[in-house]
Amino acid sequence: MPDVIPDNSVGIVTPQVIQFDDPLTLACGRTLDQYQLVIETYGELNADASNAILICHALSGHHHAAGYHSMEDKKPGWWDNHIGPGKPFDTNRFFVVCLNNLGGCHGSTGPTSINPQTGQPWGPDFPALRVRDWVESQVRLSDRLGIQQWAAIVGGSLGGMQVMRWSLEHPHRLRHAIIIASAMKLSAQNIAFNEIARNAIKSDPDFLDGHYLEHQTLPRNGLGLARMIGHITYLSDEIMGDKFGRELRSGSFQRGQDTPIEFQVESYLHYQGDVFASAFDANTYLLMTKALDYFDLAREYNHDQVEAFRHAQCDFLVVSFSSDWRFAPERSREIVEALIAANKNVSYAAIQSNLGHDAFLLPNERYEQVLTAYLTRLDNEATAP
Repeated sequence: MPDVIPDNSVGIVTPQVIQFDDPLTLACGRTLDQYQLVIETYGELNADASNAILICHALSGHHHAAGYHSMEDKKPGWWDNHIGPGKPFDTNRFFVVCLNNLGGCHGSTGPTSINPQTGQPWGPDFPALRVRDWVESQVRLSDRLGIQQWAAIVGGSLGGMQVMRWSLEHPHRLRHAIIIASAMKLSAQNIAFNEIARNAIKSDPDFLDGHYLEHQTLPRNGLGLARMIGHITYLSDEIMGDKFGRELRSGSFQRGQDTPIEFQVESYLHYQGDVFASAFDANTYLLMTKALDYFDLAREYNHDQVEAFRHAQCDFLVVSFSSDWRFAPERSREIVEALIAANKNVSYAAIQSNLGHDAFLLPNERYEQVLTAYLTRLDNEATAP
């Protein structure tokens, strides 16, 4: 918990719940008659609503991207390193919005919400979602906030997929797209990791075919194991070696001793799994990973990525990280090459980092310089006479 709120923090923030009563028809063909989205905002919207930036979260993210909810918080929002006064997403200049996506488990309507038709939690009966469904709900949020065009829409990983879909489906509603550590579709290996994680959840006896909330139980072991599987893929071999090596948490290899042995890395993964299982919903994890698997930018554009990007009207910044093997730099270069072939304005930054996929969430001087330079140019363009 902070003893004093740092000067470059957005400070204490309060989430907002926004109710939508206009039916939303989803890509799967089902309709949500009503739903709510939880958001946080940082900074002030200017008079002509031209300084707004939308942050799209990744798989397990949510609306709390910066600042603190109270002085008792142990840590700030998930992207606090980059959002705040004087930071790349400078809240002295920009009005920054982050939401918990539809289907989430942090206040927005999702599997943990009550199904008005049954009076019970939606659970596994919540409709399947696609990335385009999140974008359509975000368009409605934009209208509610009075923002006709975003200065930029930004996202890492699954968030980057939302940014790309925005640029194609609503090209006139954003001036810049910032795509970080993402891909135009998942590789077979990525889909395989997600399926293993989903099976870990569904194999937990307490999963109960997804109806665990009705039975006042939780598939903690399965969800924790799913997180352990995912977490390994977010880190690089180098950082795991540097951080843990083969150090022991307990026990000894000394001859004559028969005490249980646990490596530091084992202890770390168990801790990460336990924390996640206490804070996230299993059905939401299944839903989010399926949406990640289903995403294919060019499916509706004859499977031609260049044809797809011809629909975009905004400028692009694409960022990758050298040690990211879950969303490798090659995937970012594919995005850049498709944008160039589509004759779009694109900047590309390949950041050296040993932190793996998680690098997009963490401090990195070069990364911050790139974001700051791009956003300063964006702001200068907007304020030029």
